[in-house]
Amino acid sequence: MLSAAPFHAELADGPEGARAFWATTPDGLRLRVAHYPGPEDAIGTVLLFPGRTEYVEKYGRVARDFADRGYHVVSVDWRGQGLADRMLEDRRTGHVHLFRDYQQDVMAVMAAVNELGLPKPLFLHGHSMGGCIALRAAIEGLPVAACAFTAPMWGIRIAAPVRPAAWALGWSSARMGWDHLYAPSTGPDSYTATGTFEGNLLTTSREGWDYMRRQVHEAPELQLGGPSLRWVHQALGECLSLARLPAPAMPCITFLGSNERIVDAARIETRMAGWPGGRLEMIQGAEHEVLMEDAVTRGRIVSQMAEVFARGAESAGAHAISA
Repeated sequence: MLSAAPFHAELADGPEGARAFWATTPDGLRLRVAHYPGPEDAIGTVLLFPGRTEYVEKYGRVARDFADRGYHVVSVDWRGQGLADRMLEDRRTGHVHLFRDYQQDVMAVMAAVNELGLPKPLFLHGHSMGGCIALRAAIEGLPVAACAFTAPMWGIRIAAPVRPAAWALGWSSARMGWDHLYAPSTGPDSYTATGTFEGNLLTTSREGWDYMRRQVHEAPELQLGGPSLRWVHQALGECLSLARLPAPAMPCITFLGSNERIVDAARIETRMAGWPGGRLEMIQGAEHEVLMEDAVTRGRIVSQMAEVFARGAESAGAHAISA
């Protein structure tokens, strides 16, 4: 059963009427789910799965672009971030017990969509870590007609000589009871709250950077620091597991900045090359957060997603008629 949750509408800058709700996962955690309304004659609803450290307000402008193109949007604060239940006493640590636990969060999102009576068909957009969660959900039968990804975390960019050490550190930290500690070179500081625009890994747009920075400064409870050793180990394992599985049979488009420095671009290229009917679009000069680049770039990406979603809707309708 959903109940009203706090929502920073001004910081989100999304379509009018956006609301947030508390939702409960099957294992009893409290998440925050946001509904960004679309038009009355909406084409359907986009399930927007955000990345690590993110929160529902971050995608207000993206939701407004989707609403202008005929879609409702539902997003979520994953366990351990945003206003959802945090996983450790140190609330700034990005932590998860098992990566598969995020699929329980997906179940909570689906329950919220059904309780709110949002229009179908459903479509899926996953960014970064959300792209990893989304791919697993799609492979395992999430009822969506098409999907889109931005810089999906289908691999983590780690220098080849260091990768074996990252795996070994994950195993040893679990045995020693250290897996709650921050991963090397990270700590409790929020990247956007404490970093500078110059040389950042997220966006080349000053406006996009200021939008994100304002959100975490004016609502510091949204801030998250680095990942725990356990999160890193679990994420590496999930990426490896997904790489062995075939793509789901649905239309797909994926966007990647040409200056991507956070996720493994080669894994994305390999996945999309093997996705029947899938397409990879490179955004020249862009960093990790392609939807936090300038408004023209964001609008172009959302329009291309909407085109793929429309094809998925047509295909879903044809299958329903034939059935």
